[in-house]
Amino acid sequence: MYICFPEGKHKVLTMSYDDGMIFDRRLVEIFNKNGIKGTFHLNSGLPGDNKIPLSEISELYAGHEVSAHTYTHPTIARCPNEQVVQQVLADREALEEACGYAVRGMSYPNGSVSPDIVSLLPYCGIEYSRTVKSTQGFGMPDNFLLWNPTCHHKHNIAELGKQFLALNKWQYLHMMYVWGHSYEFNNDNNWNIIEEFCEMMGGHDDIWYATNIEIVDYMNAAKNLKYTVSCDKVYNPSAITVWANIDGKIYRIGAGETVSID
Repeated sequence: MYICFPEGKHKVLTMSYDDGMIFDRRLVEIFNKNGIKGTFHLNSGLPGDNKIPLSEISELYAGHEVSAHTYTHPTIARCPNEQVVQQVLADREALEEACGYAVRGMSYPNGSVSPDIVSLLPYCGIEYSRTVKSTQGFGMPDNFLLWNPTCHHKHNIAELGKQFLALNKWQYLHMMYVWGHSYEFNNDNNWNIIEEFCEMMGGHDDIWYATNIEIVDYMNAAKNLKYTVSCDKVYNPSAITVWANIDGKIYRIGAGETVSID
């Protein structure tokens, strides 16, 4: 009995971009063209000519995810915990007013994190946070509050993408997680890197294209399935449909449903 991603898939691709610069506009266009979803981690307290205005957030990032990145992007491991809480909550509040939904994730500004910060984030309403420690692999995280990505887009992204596409062992859940900053494509004059990657990765029937929070919500719903002792029935108490591969047969376990297992 194996948990699957939606529709019985065993691979998921997610993209994660920080700082909310105006170059996100072009990046969102590339994602949308190829059916790829991204999570955009924004600093709502840093206005500027090169920043996406809060008034544009709801429309620009529609179909993607708006996530926190602290209010003014301090190196939070050097800050008092009280200031960390203020930074996270102020960012959440401003972003939520702009996008119209609860902001429940973030990425660590400057990659700065400590055990104290990890422990306090759930009390700030944060359910996941991305680090900058690339794994070069495709495993699922052990702790969503210390979510290590596969790679930065500058680091072997094309070859890793090809490796990911070639994965075919359905006994495992595979995730490719790419992070970066959209302004880097402008600074480095290499938009072709992400254009070619998204064209290569988009449109595959065996890949689930998801935002960060969609992955977190799905895995939590899967973890919360209730099985009978004999495992001949499974109940899904969540509001999210969960999929499972049981003896080679794909089962759809709808929200609030009890499903009998052959």
